[in-house]
Amino acid sequence: MGGQAAVAAGDRQTVEAAAAVLRAGGNAVDAALGAGFAAAVVEPGLTSLGGGGFLLSRRPGGTAEVLDFFVDAPGHGLPMTELAPHFTPVTVVFSDAEQIFHAGYGSVAVPGVLNGYLAAHQRLGRLPLAEVVAPAKARARRGAVLSETQAEVLRLLQAILGLTPEAAHLYLRHGAPPKAGEVFANPQYATFLDQLGEVDPDGWTDLPQTPDAIAAMRAHGGLLTAEDLRQYEVRAREPHVVSYRGARLTTNPPPSFGGSIVCAALTRLDGTDHGQAPAARALVEALHDATEAQKSRTPTPTSTKGTTHVSVIDGDGMVASMTTSNGSCSGVLVPGTGVQLNNMMGESDLHPDGFHDAEPGTRVASMMAPSILDLADGSTVAIGSGGSERIRSALLQTVTQLVAGRPLDASVAAPRVHFDGTTSQLEHDVSEDVALELADVGPVNRWSRRSMYFGGVNAVRRHPDGRLEAAGDARRDGAGAVIDL
Repeated sequence: MGGQAAVAAGDRQTVEAAAAVLRAGGNAVDAALGAGFAAAVVEPGLTSLGGGGFLLSRRPGGTAEVLDFFVDAPGHGLPMTELAPHFTPVTVVFSDAEQIFHAGYGSVAVPGVLNGYLAAHQRLGRLPLAEVVAPAKARARRGAVLSETQAEVLRLLQAILGLTPEAAHLYLRHGAPPKAGEVFANPQYATFLDQLGEVDPDGWTDLPQTPDAIAAMRAHGGLLTAEDLRQYEVRAREPHVVSYRGARLTTNPPPSFGGSIVCAALTRLDGTDHGQAPAARALVEALHDATEAQKSRTPTPTSTKGTTHVSVIDGDGMVASMTTSNGSCSGVLVPGTGVQLNNMMGESDLHPDGFHDAEPGTRVASMMAPSILDLADGSTVAIGSGGSERIRSALLQTVTQLVAGRPLDASVAAPRVHFDGTTSQLEHDVSEDVALELADVGPVNRWSRRSMYFGGVNAVRRHPDGRLEAAGDARRDGAGAVIDL
């Protein structure tokens, strides 16, 4: 590998970890994994080895493949009488509202990130695992300087992070989470990464800390079992593909539906020729219709909570687009690892038919949609977003901007709208013409400032002549870099 590579991720330090892996000789998948391992420290409220995610990759000249390592519903081997939820309700205080989340041991779904990272490394990586985790290990030991976004996420999750003594010791050492500009370190996690690099396991079942984690689950009413971990599978899937105005979007397929919603909306928009304001209305209506149609076909529980994304194109043209999530966090750590587990089974909006209604082993669906966009001019863009249910609107609007010929950074920064089911939410700098057009659809709410609510698109682009670009979303303190190799 030579020349340059490009990385965009949810934080500058996450980008730095990916860059270090690339400079050590890693390919795009190695770099995405290096970023993922590091993001557990740099973006600690959004992602973890105890969560779930998806990796879309494509070798130069090859076909794309999705590795699905999202979470499963737990409970294998437990009697039906024990499958009732055992949650700890936690009130999270936002700036203008309060929301009750369900966390604790009973909220934990079968984690997939660690298994997914290891499977992706074995299938697609080039560097030894010890070199892939090295930047994350160093960052965990010396600490990450928290951005405004990451500090705000930890502030919102403070009540959850204090649910167990272990989590409180890690995240609330002075009675509160670290503020922006302060350092968050996780030395246990650094030691755990050292162990991973030495033994190169297949997943949680191969690790000595797992029996203690399962014993704690049984002692505190959790449903995660050793059999859940044994039966968990990372699944390779054929991506969902759609053409739009000469471009081609490759994205995450069912059972997750974020990519399907974006594809359906693009199909509806294709062939339309509107000005800016009518286009915004058409986009909102397309998203609404695609979302409603998908809901009627989705019997599985659905995860839509906090996420982060990394995009990489390496010097050989290999592409990796990876999105991961830890839900709203559970407040439960795997003993001796510094790894916080997810709370995917404890979100009421993810389980409209009732908590733990899904059979053990059911793959939870997701809005996450790591994607590759091939433009008519021969450019390739690796793209994805965090942002819960706003992923679909953030990704769709950025894709339409790129297809319309706008530069990468301008497409990521362009003002966004999101239809939440009743109201069109508008960023502060959306034009008045767009606001008036959307007012004909229904209620409109214009935000007073830019917010992480509208997603976090991180994207990289390779032009036909080999020139590279990278853009991180400022709404979430994202960062991008073109790296000399």
